[in-house]
Amino acid sequence: MRTNNVTTFPVLSDKSVIVTGGASGLGREASILFAEAGAKVIVADYNLDGAEETVATIKQAGGKAIAVRTDVSDSESVQNMVATAVETYGRLDGAFNNAAAAPDNALTSEFDEDYWDKLMKVDLKGVALCMKYEIKQFLAQGDGGAIVNTASVSGIRPQPFNPAYVSAKHGVIGLTKVAAVENGPHNIRVNAIAPGAIDTPMLHDALEALGTSGEEYAPMISLLNRFGSPREIAQPALWLLSDAASYVTSTVIAVDAGYTGR
Repeated sequence: MRTNNVTTFPVLSDKSVIVTGGASGLGREASILFAEAGAKVIVADYNLDGAEETVATIKQAGGKAIAVRTDVSDSESVQNMVATAVETYGRLDGAFNNAAAAPDNALTSEFDEDYWDKLMKVDLKGVALCMKYEIKQFLAQGDGGAIVNTASVSGIRPQPFNPAYVSAKHGVIGLTKVAAVENGPHNIRVNAIAPGAIDTPMLHDALEALGTSGEEYAPMISLLNRFGSPREIAQPALWLLSDAASYVTSTVIAVDAGYTGR
C-alpha cells in the first residue's frame, strides 16, 4: 500500500514486534506502519484505551495486533508484556522501545527533582527494562532478534532547559551500544533512531510551554523548515527492524532534517 508516496513492502511479514508507547504519536504510527509491513504487533502502553484504538485501526485495515497495558518502568509489567507477546504469537522477533515522558523545562540549576525521577524511570530505566526482557526472550529462542530504541537529537546535540531529558536520551544511546556489543554474537541487533522535532501533541505542548509557535521554531531545528511527521520518523525504525538491515547494529540514525549535522 502507499502512504505519503512511499510504498510499504512486507518486510516484517509474519514477525512478532512489540511497540511501546503505541497509544499515540510516533508509537501509534509505527504500530500501524509495522502492521502494514506484515508484522503482528503488540501495542504496549500505560494508556490501554489509546493502545486499543491503535489496535482497532490496524485491524480495520486487515492487520494483526493486540493491546497490552504496560508500565515500562515496572519490571513485572514489562515481563508481562513480553510473555503476552510470546503467548499470543508464539515468539518475539523485534521491538521498538519508544515510550517516553515529556521533556522537562528548567535550567540545570533549577530542575524539578521529582520530575527528574519520573522521567528517568520511563525514558531510561524503561528502555533498559524492555531490552532486558526482550533480549532474554531472544536468547531463549536462540535465533536472534532486532531492537530499535527511540533516542533523540537531544542525545546527540544537547538542548538547554532539558537536563533530565538530555541526560536520559544520552543514556539510551549508551544502552543501545552496550547491548549491541554484548549481543552481536547471538545475532541480536540493537540500534536507535534519534528523531528531531516530530509533529505530535507532545511537541505542541512543549512549544506552548516555551512560549513559541511551530512557524517560528521549525526553521531553527530543521533544514527543511518543517517538523517531521510520525510516519516519516517510523520509516527508519521499520528498516532497522527488518532483515534488510541485517548487517546494521550499534548504530544511531538521526531522523532530524539535518539538525545535528549543521
